[in-house]
Amino acid sequence: MTFSVPEGAGPLRRERLRTARLYFVCDARPPGDLEGLLRAALGGGVDIVQLREKALGRAEIERAASTFRRVADTYSALFVLNDDPELARFVGADGVHVGQEDMSAEEAREMLGPEAIVGLSTHSPEQLDAAAGRPVDYVSAGPIWETPTKAGRAAVGLSYVEYAAAHSAHPFFAIGGIEPANAEQVVRAGARRMCAVRAIRDAADPMAAAAALRRAFAAGEEDGAPERSGVQRGVAPGG
Repeated sequence: MTFSVPEGAGPLRRERLRTARLYFVCDARPPGDLEGLLRAALGGGVDIVQLREKALGRAEIERAASTFRRVADTYSALFVLNDDPELARFVGADGVHVGQEDMSAEEAREMLGPEAIVGLSTHSPEQLDAAAGRPVDYVSAGPIWETPTKAGRAAVGLSYVEYAAAHSAHPFFAIGGIEPANAEQVVRAGARRMCAVRAIRDAADPMAAAAALRRAFAAGEEDGAPERSGVQRGVAPGG
């Protein structure tokens, strides 16, 4: 299988991350057509797509990655792979997202080099603070509400969004149970970026769902607190 070379690297990747607001995480076999879902999500306002697949083998992940890469390029969006830096490099992803129990961010950065995007999950103020000195470009903060996507992980609540808005050294994406009905609460708590999984993947109209999440930024920012962490407004190469 041949993978295309990402159309943007280094500064262009980071400029796309700097302006990104909506992040969509999707598995390799969502309900319905994968390409149609990705096109609908990106057409509705998604800026970053992540392939997160825990159950299938490498061959199926590679096939899905080829679709992610091609569609992301069509919409000038970023494509990130979950967990596996080596595979991310092989499939031409813009970067990798690692969890607290996965390969370390330092190892991922060493494998992918300074131009790649490296993201890190955080679930507590302690983990967020510890991420400050690590070679990452963004962090996720959550789960805000309990979600079957992270079964068994306790929700951290909107107070964690408030903490991240005040203290995060990196741009952060709020994640976990976010949907159009509650997204404005997340924005009012201080988030200027958010990540969705089921709200888009399982929606009857994924494009409309993505567009509704985008609208929550404008609605929430009108009566919410301003972005409190000046660091979030820029992205330094390699973190």
